[in-house]
Amino acid sequence: MQIHLKTLGCRLNEAELESWAEGFQEKGHSLTQDADKADLLIVNTCAVTQEAVKKSRQIIRRTHRNNPQAKLVVSGCYASLDEQVQKDIPGIDLLINNQLKDQLVDITLNELNFETMPDLSSEPGEATIFSRGRHRAFIKIQDGCRYRCTFCIVTFARGDERSRPIADIIREINQYHQQGVKEIVLTGVHVGGFGSDINSTLYELIQTILTDTNIPRIRLASVEPWDLSDNFFSLFENKRLMPHMHLPLQSGNDSVLRRMARRCKTNDYKKLIQQARIKIPGFNVTTDIIVGFPGETESEWQESIDFIEEIGFSHIHIFTYSKRDGTKAAALPNQVDPEVKKYRSNQLHNIARVMRKNFLNQHINRTYSVLWEAPHSENSWAGYTENFIRVELKYFYHCNLENKISRVNIIGIESDANHCIAEII
Repeated sequence: MQIHLKTLGCRLNEAELESWAEGFQEKGHSLTQDADKADLLIVNTCAVTQEAVKKSRQIIRRTHRNNPQAKLVVSGCYASLDEQVQKDIPGIDLLINNQLKDQLVDITLNELNFETMPDLSSEPGEATIFSRGRHRAFIKIQDGCRYRCTFCIVTFARGDERSRPIADIIREINQYHQQGVKEIVLTGVHVGGFGSDINSTLYELIQTILTDTNIPRIRLASVEPWDLSDNFFSLFENKRLMPHMHLPLQSGNDSVLRRMARRCKTNDYKKLIQQARIKIPGFNVTTDIIVGFPGETESEWQESIDFIEEIGFSHIHIFTYSKRDGTKAAALPNQVDPEVKKYRSNQLHNIARVMRKNFLNQHINRTYSVLWEAPHSENSWAGYTENFIRVELKYFYHCNLENKISRVNIIGIESDANHCIAEII
């Protein structure tokens, strides 16, 4: 059977796709990038914003319309939050909510009566790594979240925290490494909450990965700043743990953070970043900011802007607040006018561009290791440094650098200030 898998949204969704791909291949089925030729179509949906819901609905409809003969399975946050989706959108053969995601392969094959062929199964761990190529894999370490930030609908969709056994995670990492993968990203809904249900911690997991695997590069997906223990940054003494973290701030104003039910005040966040930058050379921090949260006054917004500029991020994921039914924030008074949200978003985008340019300029004439991912153009290669700076190597097209690690010197930044230019040492 030919299977096509499609996802929207977060890195966790991508990690789940990789896991499903492996599961289907172990059952003897094959994967196809051509949705029109597939016998089975699987869509992993997203619901983090209203726009994500809209895109999820559009993709479900288009997927069925382009290949109506194929069976269609829908999962993910949107599918879990809206039980009417199967009635509202024609063509869905099976809906699998987030609580059953880990069993999606078996449920699909059983419910839709697809035959399995174990005698033709591939060896475990030979799953195709989709858009990330064969250099990077996303490793799902847990699911669910015990916190309830007032703007977040995903925690309702994902349910209680569930950590994977450390031995299973180690086994998966070693399998990917054997296939040639050079870098893994530890991902989940609440990465910092790993171990809360199995008497462990994220610190212990990373220690074990560093001890029991030889994967060259280890990265972390988004981690809530309040989850980091006092000794957490000591882990970065091992250079295999990449010196970059995505630490969501959401707002630089404490009053707004209280309305969001965030557990980290701005002063705590500032101390955390200062500690990381002192202990870890070249440490790079990126973040999320929500613009126009209910009740956000002009003075609160200005205070938030001032704090963001004081910290200095290399990149900001900017979200305009989107009202979500079912969240506490949806019922808060003083919803911000759309035009005000648009103005503030544009303002923050401009500030983020300046901060990124300043950050990149600081790294000119410094030396890093780069994992090359793919050709940037006909005569150049692109990849990422340890601290997640995207670099381009120009006029080096005479050999294949994909999935290789090279020492480079940063010699400048591109005119659009989105990445650096490097030369191999």
